[in-house]
Amino acid sequence: MNILTVATATTAFLIVGQTTAFAPSQTLHLKPCEIRSSSPNRHRVSLLMSTSTPPSMPTHSPATSLPNQIYNWRGYRTRYQVSGPPDADHTLLLVHGLFVNSDHWRKMLTGLNKNTAENHNKTCRVYALDLLGSGWSDKPRRDDPTARAISGENGRFLRCDSICYRDAQSSSNASKKRPPKLRSDATLRNIPLGTPAGGNRLAHSLELRHPLGSPYNFYTWAEQITDFVHDVVYAEADSPPVTLVANSIGTMSALQSVLDEPDLFNGVLVINPNFRELHMAEVPFSPITMPVVRQIQALLRDNGHGLFKTLATPETVTQILKEPYAVTDAIDEELVSVLLDPLLTPGADEVVFDTLSYSAGPLPEQQLSSPQFPNLPVWVIYGKDDPWTPAPRVEKLREVGRPGEDQSTVERVVGLEGVGHCPHDERPELVNGLVWELLERLAS
Repeated sequence: MNILTVATATTAFLIVGQTTAFAPSQTLHLKPCEIRSSSPNRHRVSLLMSTSTPPSMPTHSPATSLPNQIYNWRGYRTRYQVSGPPDADHTLLLVHGLFVNSDHWRKMLTGLNKNTAENHNKTCRVYALDLLGSGWSDKPRRDDPTARAISGENGRFLRCDSICYRDAQSSSNASKKRPPKLRSDATLRNIPLGTPAGGNRLAHSLELRHPLGSPYNFYTWAEQITDFVHDVVYAEADSPPVTLVANSIGTMSALQSVLDEPDLFNGVLVINPNFRELHMAEVPFSPITMPVVRQIQALLRDNGHGLFKTLATPETVTQILKEPYAVTDAIDEELVSVLLDPLLTPGADEVVFDTLSYSAGPLPEQQLSSPQFPNLPVWVIYGKDDPWTPAPRVEKLREVGRPGEDQSTVERVVGLEGVGHCPHDERPELVNGLVWELLERLAS
């Protein structure tokens, strides 16, 4: 397979594939808070082609009819949506996967509160955010000094002189109330991980730092999640416990936020965790193969932009989605539009290839087996027809636990028949039902 073929396949795989589109630093012309529309009706879906005029964020989501709201985070504007009453019985925060955004949660944002009679008349307040660089959130360049200053990797590792953003803002009263950042070696040794066949192995070296020093990493997104809880969720209610729901590669951001500030959360639901096949700890014969992978990554960063623009069309995205979606009827024009439109903003391709180069960072088994992982319920559900997430490795999560403890960190694993990588969009009635089961478990 030549490099062009690899580049083409990889780009196609990543455009919408596993579930953050990024662009150069740009200012969205938005009001700083909620963006209201004179009409709350569902907007007409339009599939935007790559033209000279890039798409802009609508006032309301075409997928949910909810207002697109802005959370100003560390100097950047990030989009979020919220549904359900402010005084709800439960509070959820949804964390999307790679190259998608909060609209991918359309059926959970609009569906969880539809049949309250079936849920003992309980209600949910449901938040879904666009992680920095994803969807309609700001997309600073990875080498922008301001963006690098807010990276979650700063102050994270031992023998590193970078300064944690919160420490740099130490004059703020709020920052003084936050727990200190967990620090570790930048490279972990002999970490137990799973295999696609459901076996066990030791990763002799697990590098946690982004190889390019990019702010687009799981630690940054984890800090965005915890800050969002403090600044947005707690501003609307009296410090309710938050249940995290994460899909695919959003798993690592969610689990890291729990590690960073466990007191904020009462449980986690993981939907089809991603095990990151391009991570240096996952690539077979890493000392030999990683130099080749890095050459391909550099080639894509330097020369893949035209290829990206060629592939970033509704027709191509529709075909790509048919690989992870076992329920292909769920792939409609609305889904393609809300996933593709933000990817057509200027410079989105630059950060796509930046993320492709992220062959490091935490992995699910390493996070779940951390001595610091709190004692709270973690449920995992997955589609058994997912071509990207090996079912035996997901099932093996039942055995992952903190060192020296017999009890697994993962309380329950549920496989769904006939479902692919995105069960929350393919079979929302099943997933929403499991969400309510978890919430009842947390309330008991």
